[in-house]
Amino acid sequence: MTAITAPSPRFTDLLAAEWLKLRSLRSTYWALGATALAVVAFNANAARADYTNYPHYGHVIQAHFLSWALRDAFTAGAAMILILAAASIGAITVVGEYATGLIRTTFTAVPDRRALMAAKVTVVAAVMTVYGAVIAGASFAATQAILSGRDQGVPIGHPGALRVVAASALLAPVAALAGMGLGALIRHSATTMVVTTGVLLLLPSFVTERYHWTACVRNALPFNAWIRLVNVEYGHQVFTLSPRYPTTVAGGWTVYAVWAAVAAVVAVVAVDRRDV
Repeated sequence: MTAITAPSPRFTDLLAAEWLKLRSLRSTYWALGATALAVVAFNANAARADYTNYPHYGHVIQAHFLSWALRDAFTAGAAMILILAAASIGAITVVGEYATGLIRTTFTAVPDRRALMAAKVTVVAAVMTVYGAVIAGASFAATQAILSGRDQGVPIGHPGALRVVAASALLAPVAALAGMGLGALIRHSATTMVVTTGVLLLLPSFVTERYHWTACVRNALPFNAWIRLVNVEYGHQVFTLSPRYPTTVAGGWTVYAVWAAVAAVVAVVAVDRRDV
């Protein structure tokens, strides 16, 4: 008697399964919704503060206020909130299955672990890219609408505006993939969250620009790459000092791409290197 073997699942089937897993978690909706509200509110509050204080600013500040309008479009505090939330969601898609033991059932059903993780990475990256675009777009629209009350709001076609929105939007999938990569390596919920927070949020604060090599490390971190991309007056700041070891816009995009690619590869390969 010839044994009947089930056909291997198509990659589209794996994508559908991973999408079903992600959207079936109630915590996902709560996390995404709460983060979106927090980020938009954080940015809108910064714009409201500048709207209120604008008449009291000096002539020099008022003359260069349009650059501040772009800073209000997505603030550093909002970027930190987005990084933390996106990285946590990315990590939990991996470590959550290990914590519950669901990963054993999943690997039994789909022996091709790399294909399975590739599908998971694809779904998370796609969802978080759309999510980041929605948040960045909503923040830009809200903040510029507030500042327009002082005739200081800028349209999306303003020089540098689209770059600010794109860099802020893509910060979400980059952080999510970083969380996935660390989750695949560590496979412990609490430890993964601590390490992810340390690498993505705390390390940028501790690494200084005192030496060239430390500046290189600092510039290679996603948060600092975001700072470079959203600073449309980089090297020509009126109110802040120029960096000792400056980087470039291309360098910022490269950091995004490298972090996303390396994290995705680690997430896919790590499950093959270690058993559950």
